[in-house]
Amino acid sequence: MTMLTRIKPIVSEKSLIDQEKGIYQFYVDKTANKNQVKQLIEKMFGVEVDKVNTIRVKGKKKNNLKKRRVYNLPERKKAIVYIKGNKKIKQLTISTK
Repeated sequence: MTMLTRIKPIVSEKSLIDQEKGIYQFYVDKTANKNQVKQLIEKMFGVEVDKVNTIRVKGKKKNNLKKRRVYNLPERKKAIVYIKGNKKIKQLTISTK
């Protein structure tokens, strides 16, 4: 089993509200499974993961009006990670003060 290397946190209004509840969202490798995501989050951030949900996000079609072209954005995989005990990941917490 190869170790997952690509992980990118999602920063949006919804994800910031979920962070207060101990729920974090990441874009991960398309080939990653839930166990790999769980192990990587626990290793990188030193927290206990309760559960992981994964979603495949289809790529969208975009129009470039200047060049009169249509191109596709790539497919991605999103992981929603639930942290045990509503703890926070310090590196990803954004202060609003």
